[in-house]
Amino acid sequence: MSYNRRTLAHQPHFNCHSRFALSAATPHAQNNITQSIAADMDAVNTVIRQRLHSEVSLVNQIAEYIISAGGKRIRPVLVLLLANAYGYKGGAHHELAAVVEFIHTATLLHDDVVDESSMRRGRQTANALFGNAASVLVGDFLYSRSFQMMVSLENMRVMQILSDATNVIAEGEVLQLLNMHDPDVSHESYLKVIRSKTAKLFEAAAELGALVAGASSAQVAAAGEYGRSLGTAFQLIDDVLDYAGDAAEIGKNVGDDLREGKPTLPLIYLMEHGSPEQRELVRTCIEQGDEQHFDAVLSAVTSSGALDYTRREAETAARRAAESIADLPESIYKESLLQLCRFAVDRNH
Repeated sequence: MSYNRRTLAHQPHFNCHSRFALSAATPHAQNNITQSIAADMDAVNTVIRQRLHSEVSLVNQIAEYIISAGGKRIRPVLVLLLANAYGYKGGAHHELAAVVEFIHTATLLHDDVVDESSMRRGRQTANALFGNAASVLVGDFLYSRSFQMMVSLENMRVMQILSDATNVIAEGEVLQLLNMHDPDVSHESYLKVIRSKTAKLFEAAAELGALVAGASSAQVAAAGEYGRSLGTAFQLIDDVLDYAGDAAEIGKNVGDDLREGKPTLPLIYLMEHGSPEQRELVRTCIEQGDEQHFDAVLSAVTSSGALDYTRREAETAARRAAESIADLPESIYKESLLQLCRFAVDRNH
């Protein structure tokens, strides 16, 4: 089920006079951000095509289907931008960027099966088209292929970052499963899910970019903070868009989180600050996965300020990301990283 586009009446932005203020996002913002690494992105796409190959035709078919759907490719972009920002001149960052994209794609395949999703990036999900069993198994193939690739780089620190990340992501998925249909999930418990399920791979991607370029331990840690905070901002805006977005723009059905019984931050805020009637409505909808009352829930999260609050939390995370790379030498790559912070909170998809 999809809904017409809803917009927020008030959408706060960064203070334009802040020294961390970023240029406003535009419909072509992402293209502007990646312009400086266009050749690198082409090289990564070549690696992806080469590494996708399998002797099993169904593996090729499903992997090609989901990879060709596109997406923002933010995680590989982080690898490339951080590597270039620290002056890297080799080619290992292309392999690492592809590894990160494979891990992310594997999580999408598994997520869509768990969530029983039917639409992603404006197309049928792989599980809707090929079935749950095939989607899960091809997700496993992408995980194992990514580990083959990282082993080939013969760098134990790279393997540690990526193996830790995949383990934390899996824990985040289980935590989210435990939170499903639970209207009493706390703010902190939900943020733990975000940090594990979404922000961890952003963090790993940024760390890998700095690491491969020979950055110091402190610089790698700062890159990790940038990725972690940016990933948090992205997820929080996804939470907003599930209530205030347009299905055609965000590439999935608006209201999916409510249908799946996910207590995301707008609903958690409403449970904490809403009227007794609003809290009871949200409790029932989360417990039952009830999207039939989506319009009533949308009205409540909008009028209560829950969406505005979630957006402000995303802006705080994006500002923290920008602050974490303040010491990075000035370059077109640093500027792209800063623009990415603005894109994270200003996007409509």
